[in-house]
Amino acid sequence: MSDNLGIKQPADPKKINVNEDWEVKYWTKELGVNEATLRAAVKAVGPLVVDVRRHLGK
Repeated sequence: MSDNLGIKQPADPKKINVNEDWEVKYWTKELGVNEATLRAAVKAVGPLVVDVRRHLGK
């Protein structure tokens, strides 16, 4: 749930949900990229974290 302020990490740590602002913030910090780069990577390779990391060279 997006209104649960106690959330520390995504419910599904294998996928990036760019439709949730808090997840975008989490993943930009986790991957060390800005929001535009994260969104572009997800658009290019899909939401799986392993694919996004590979695409970003992380």
